[in-house]
Amino acid sequence: MEVEYQYGEEMSSPARITLDHGSGGLISQELISNLFLKYLRCPQLKHLEDCALLEGFSGQLAFSTDSYVVDPLFFPGGDIGKLAVHGTINDLAMRGGRPIALSLALIMEEGFELAKLEQLIISVAECSEAAGVAVVTGDTKVVPRGKADGIFINTTGIGRVANRVFISGTNARPGDVVLLSGTLADHGITIMTAQAGLEVGGDLKSDTQPLHRLVAALLDEAEDGIHVLRDPTRGGLATTLCEIARSSAVEIEIDEEHLPIRPAVATACELIGLDPLYLANEGKCIVICDPEVQEQALAGMRGMAEGADAVCIGRVLEGRPGRANLRTRIGGRRLLEPLAGQPLPRIC
Repeated sequence: MEVEYQYGEEMSSPARITLDHGSGGLISQELISNLFLKYLRCPQLKHLEDCALLEGFSGQLAFSTDSYVVDPLFFPGGDIGKLAVHGTINDLAMRGGRPIALSLALIMEEGFELAKLEQLIISVAECSEAAGVAVVTGDTKVVPRGKADGIFINTTGIGRVANRVFISGTNARPGDVVLLSGTLADHGITIMTAQAGLEVGGDLKSDTQPLHRLVAALLDEAEDGIHVLRDPTRGGLATTLCEIARSSAVEIEIDEEHLPIRPAVATACELIGLDPLYLANEGKCIVICDPEVQEQALAGMRGMAEGADAVCIGRVLEGRPGRANLRTRIGGRRLLEPLAGQPLPRIC
């Protein structure tokens, strides 16, 4: 989607967000009409009702909300707008949901540049259109300078889940295999190096992408054998596996030699002293399934660009409930524990 004009030329408002933009008056109306509705063209949104009506849906509903406070707002491979759309779509997909609609709420700081806001709304519009999931309702608020660090975004999503599908972090069973849809730590290390202003080479970029189509293909191939789906965002793969092991009361073991990590990511992690197992991913999912459907599940994922690098990384054991381990390349075992502290601030 191309920018057709320099923002501000058709409006009486200034080139930065002011408190008037949150007043509900003329300036607010201009912002909504000349920016948001210009790019977010959903029929339900254009009438500016207090809520959207969604019709014709039955079965289980998936419902999720998330807030995004990433720094920097723009980074290689994405921006906070893309994260907001993709992140909520993916949260719905991890329960087997087919996303239906999104909401978009913005908390903006006085002084935020309208040109940057337009870039972000274009990004939201492009991503939602490409994913086939419309933004149907929204809200904007403005807070005084220094109270919001630029812009915060909240997205809420609704999806439909087939009645026969029940995917949950409580469903991992001894004997299951652990699959991963692609490479680790791309998003986390990209944000870290951008924050630090480091040039490490290797074309680092975020992996942010929607996963609902990959999940649909996965369920088409092996629905009955899929037990758990999770996207390892904050806390990374290690923390997410610990959460699943605890919820399902099982032990999970993964193999270091099978973990897909891009050479540039591995190098950057070594230089900075970070463990890729604990860095965020924004376009990957963990799949825990019956070993009888492993090959179908891998084939379903590898048949799509989002899952081209899918691989089996481990297994579920009876062992010690709530425990996750890494089998090292030399045959030892390393206990994986949930992330403690916050080594990588403002990643999503």
